[in-house]
Formats: sequence, structure tokens, C-alpha cells
Amino acid sequence: MLNSNTTFIAIYAGAGGDDAKDWAQMLLFMYIKYAEKRNWKAEKVSDNTIEVKGEGSYIRLKSESGVHRLIRISPFDAKKLRHTSFALVEVLPEIVEAKHISIPEKDLKIDFFRSGGPGGQNVNKVETAVRVVHIPTGIVVSAQAERSQAANREKAMRLLKAKLVSLMEERHEKEIANLKTNVKPEWGHEIRSYVLHPYKQVKDNRTGKKMSNVEGVLKGDLDLLCI
Repeated sequence: MLNSNTTFIAIYAGAGGDDAKDWAQMLLFMYIKYAEKRNWKAEKVSDNTIEVKGEGSYIRLKSESGVHRLIRISPFDAKKLRHTSFALVEVLPEIVEAKHISIPEKDLKIDFFRSGGPGGQNVNKVETAVRVVHIPTGIVVSAQAERSQAANREKAMRLLKAKLVSLMEERHEKEIANLKTNVKPEWGHEIRSYVLHPYKQVKDNRTGKKMSNVEGVLKGDLDLLCI
């Protein structure tokens, strides 16, 4: 059973080098601002993942899953050329029965590292951040926003279980033990394109809706697209 009021959003840079990494952070900012506009609570779990808490947040955000494309003049190109960047957005609900999902310890590789996030000098000196790898599937999650190693591990495991349950549903598997590594997914057709040059437009490729207020959307006005 899922909790539609708690949502994990993870964003992965695709093709495009530094531009793609920057684009992934722009999207993360967009979803944080969207949460603020709806009076939801958004907290960073790691550099590329946030946890959003708010009534019906998963129902509102699940359609954001997919590849997002950005076209703009690259701030990283000395020649000021136009670049296209891609990022993959993954939206997952919290699994209410996550505590009852059993993952064998032998299937986990857990590393601890120093967080570079907020928390003061103590966070930087102590290995409070946690990275968990689910060996059979290759799924990697991390958490570093909390001040204690235990809290970060608990949040990372919640995120991992949400990903595993989502993968089970996708592959129609009934047991986590049946999940194995698939071929590396390729970037599929983008669900939305954001153009900042040579004109300004955001287009949702599923509905065909277009608008010129791309800056507004990037600042969190996602309701303009009726998600």
C-alpha cells in the first residue's frame, strides 16, 4: 500500500555533460518551488533526491516521471552555442508497509561518507551520509540530509524499498528476490521540452500543450501545465 502524501523525486542527469548536471539541479529547484507554492514540505534526501510531504503529492506529481529536455544557450560554452540537455525524473510514493519488506543483508552494499550538505562542521567531519546499493538490481540510493548516520540509513532504506516495489510492479514480479539487473535503460522519448533559445516555449509532448511562460514553469508554476 502506498502513501500518496509522501513522495520521493529523484533526478538523474542524462546526455549533455555539465549542462545536463545543471539541468538536473534546475528541475530539482522547480519541484521544490512547486511544493512551496502548494504549502507542502520539501526536504533534500541527497544531492539529486527530495522528499515531498503534502496531501495528494504523489497523485499530483506522478505524471512528472520521464525524460525532460532543455534547449538553451549553454552557460558552460565559451562560444555561447545552443545545447540540448536531458534529465530523467523519477517519482515514487512512500510504501506504507515498507517495514515489512525484507531485503537480505547479503544483497546490500552499504557505504558511509562525509556529507557536504547542511549541518555545520560536524557533518563534514563525521561519515553521516549513507549510500546503499541493492546488488541484484544495481539500484543505488543515498541520503545525507540528516545529522545522524542512523537517520540517513533509515531514509535511504525507505527510498530503496520504494524503488524496489516500483520495479516489482513494472516487471510484474511478486518477490524482490526475482529482481535482477536489466540492460542499462536508454533515455526514452522526452515527456516535456523546455526551450529557452531561439524562442521560449515549454511543451508537454503527451498532451501537446504549449506555452511561452517557460520561466514561470521553471520557477514552480507547474499548474500552468495542468499536471
